[in-house]
Amino acid sequence: MPPDAEPAHFRALEALYEAAAINRAFDSRLEIAEPGVARIRFVIDERHFHAAGAAHGTVYFKMLDDAAFYAANSLVTDRFLLTTQFNLLLTRPLKAGPVTAEGRWISGARRVLIGDARLLDADGQEAARGTGTFMRSRIPLADLPGYRR
Repeated sequence: MPPDAEPAHFRALEALYEAAAINRAFDSRLEIAEPGVARIRFVIDERHFHAAGAAHGTVYFKMLDDAAFYAANSLVTDRFLLTTQFNLLLTRPLKAGPVTAEGRWISGARRVLIGDARLLDADGQEAARGTGTFMRSRIPLADLPGYRR
């Protein structure tokens, strides 16, 4: 990818994230500053709690998957990637407040890419980590509502 194409692709992926209906349920923002790295800043509140008063596992999965996914898709400019596998390790409960999901591309470039991510609470403590496998789909990014270059 030509260096001048990167910022336009990154902004288009950020717009795609914002346009996804699921993200209306979260106060979150995707940032892609460089190839293979994505960061999602979000806020957990009581809407996301399970019965014991901490974030439900679905929040962990969603944010870890999204961060790793967008880190990988930042390297692919023509196709939407699909998650084919994702492994989670939950290490501490998340309470209400700001959280950051940091994703990075690990390997792969042609058909399958691997990425990982971690969740950091407001104090910078890791609360979870995950690794995902992402496959190129037949869906052109340019055809998706929200992907605006």
